[in-house]
Amino acid sequence: MRRAAASRLAAVLCTPLLLLPAACGGADTSNVKVEGAFGKRPNVTIPKAKPDGKFATRTLIKGKGAQVRKGDLVIADYAGYAWNDSANRLIASSFAGGDIPAAFPSWQLVPGLEKAMVGAKVGSRLVTVIPPKDGYGAKGAPQLQISGQDSLVYVLDVVATFPKESGAKGQAQPLSDSRLPQVGAAQPGQAPPVTVPKVAPPKDLQVRALIPGTGAPVKSGQVLALQYAGYLWRDGKSFDSSYAAGHPFSTVIGAKQVMQGWDQGLIGQKVGSRMLLIVPPRLGYGAKGLKQSGIKGDDTLVYVVDILGAYGSRRAAVCRPAAAAVRK
Repeated sequence: MRRAAASRLAAVLCTPLLLLPAACGGADTSNVKVEGAFGKRPNVTIPKAKPDGKFATRTLIKGKGAQVRKGDLVIADYAGYAWNDSANRLIASSFAGGDIPAAFPSWQLVPGLEKAMVGAKVGSRLVTVIPPKDGYGAKGAPQLQISGQDSLVYVLDVVATFPKESGAKGQAQPLSDSRLPQVGAAQPGQAPPVTVPKVAPPKDLQVRALIPGTGAPVKSGQVLALQYAGYLWRDGKSFDSSYAAGHPFSTVIGAKQVMQGWDQGLIGQKVGSRMLLIVPPRLGYGAKGLKQSGIKGDDTLVYVVDILGAYGSRRAAVCRPAAAAVRK
């Protein structure tokens, strides 16, 4: 399903508070000032002094939503900075150019960001200082111009969180077309069973709502949180699944981050829906197929996709460097 191996995003937030040393220990937060409203570009002032090398985090505003668990896919706004004894600078921000929020895969974050986010509630505003040992270590991340002496400062607006049990909820509507695959029910966090008919696959993209959602229609350029399972038409075998991976998947739709069949089939569908996509080869992996997944050049693909959430509607290109800035 993916053109890229996984989602590529990150995030931050803003608030008018002076962080006090009692927050989470460490002098790093005592003089870091964050001003601005939740969801708006933060005004962050970082002292010119040398960071003390301790991990620290503080909840500036405590949200009332679901609590982030280890392994969740988190959607957040963010601003991230590198800080050393001589200077500090902005690394990346979801607010730059009015960009979309980012997807934080908590299972792939640098340890400090994971520690800061797990346990936070949706609607919370956080600020965290991450020393090198909880970030990129002594080697740093040269591709991001982060040295082994740089601490990281993140301001985070937690917008949503999706655990592995996430899925579409609602009344399933049966498919009346016997020439299309039948999709059964499954327990939360498990891939639905799919039975592919013993007929020739359709030549064109087929899109059907199995569970109609009640949310807003998906727009091109939005960050989507999804669960999915992919099957081969020729034998009904599963070749890829977010359920098997153990966590929801994220992508920016309409940005060529996923196959053309997904970009065409998901835009316009309502959040909360479970969709059936039948993707012909030309809208999937093309004549080359995808050998490592057992997909041949003439394989038609069957996907069941749950649209868990959709966020923002602006360009995704600005967000891509941010993802790298939070990964291990």
